[in-house]
Amino acid sequence: MKKNKELFPIGNTLMTCGVKMLLDENTLVPKLITDDIISRHASGDWGDVDEEDSATNDRAIKNGDRLVSSYTISGEKVWVITEADRSSTTVLLPSEY
Repeated sequence: MKKNKELFPIGNTLMTCGVKMLLDENTLVPKLITDDIISRHASGDWGDVDEEDSATNDRAIKNGDRLVSSYTISGEKVWVITEADRSSTTVLLPSEY
């Protein structure tokens, strides 16, 4: 499988307890799932965001602002957020924000 090109550094990757529980409840392998969505996020595939949020993310790559993507795992929405300083990227449930 071809690896997508990263458009920005993702820093340290983190997963919240809520996402870990979601993956465990659905017997999904956390590393495989989070690596997939983080790879999509880092390559500019923002997932389930509207056009305005997508354009905001595209500008944020150039401006060094925070990036936010949204994906669905087992019917649940999860967000991927890379901080403006690119020190970390966190996978979390919207309720944990």
